Amino acid sequence: MLKVEDIHTFYGVSHIIQGLSLEIKDGEVVCLIGRNGAGKTTTLKSIIGLTPPRLGSIKFKGEEISGKRPYLVARMGIGYVPEERRIFPNITVRDNLEIAQKSLGHSGTEWTLERIYDFFPSLRRLEKHRGTELSGGEQQMLTIARTLMGNPELLLLDEVSEGLAPLIVQSLITLIQKLRDEITIFLVEQNATFAFSISNRSYVIEKGRIYFQGTIEELKENKEVEERYLTV
Repeated sequence: MLKVEDIHTFYGVSHIIQGLSLEIKDGEVVCLIGRNGAGKTTTLKSIIGLTPPRLGSIKFKGEEISGKRPYLVARMGIGYVPEERRIFPNITVRDNLEIAQKSLGHSGTEWTLERIYDFFPSLRRLEKHRGTELSGGEQQMLTIARTLMGNPELLLLDEVSEGLAPLIVQSLITLIQKLRDEITIFLVEQNATFAFSISNRSYVIEKGRIYFQGTIEELKENKEVEERYLTV
């Protein structure tokens, strides 16, 4: 579904992503893990077009998307959940959801308001609350739900467990485990325990380069990689 080949992304003169390659197949949940500042968020922003790479190729379902504007990438079927959440604070939960609704552009089951409420029961209860009235965990649920209302085929999740209480993180794990049967997911995380609990495969990034790729089981067994690139 997604193929990233030898991309190089810069912030000004700073060379952040240095020849990164990865691949995500239809139906997978793949994680990119690493320490703070390793290049995880920049990788997602390179894919969605917020910080397009200067060199390399990014293909979605065989079509080159590197250099396309973010709204065009989104229209092609990639949904992006940013770390900052960016919900609309002064309108209701329901309005946040309905403003993002897009008709289904591919074969599959459409995400409607009712289907969202079935997946996120707390949002049904909160549908008349404004964004400013939600807790951090509720805002995170709303951000994911709002992205799904665009009916993407690939969901990009940026540090969705960041700053949340352990009970809320466990709720997110349960939610994403349910979503695995519905949509292909690529998430970036510093929290390896969270990432391991929901992913099929993993990539480990450090200083903008991939230093390991394999199944979750293979990564757990590789103590050298864990100590060198994941231990704080």
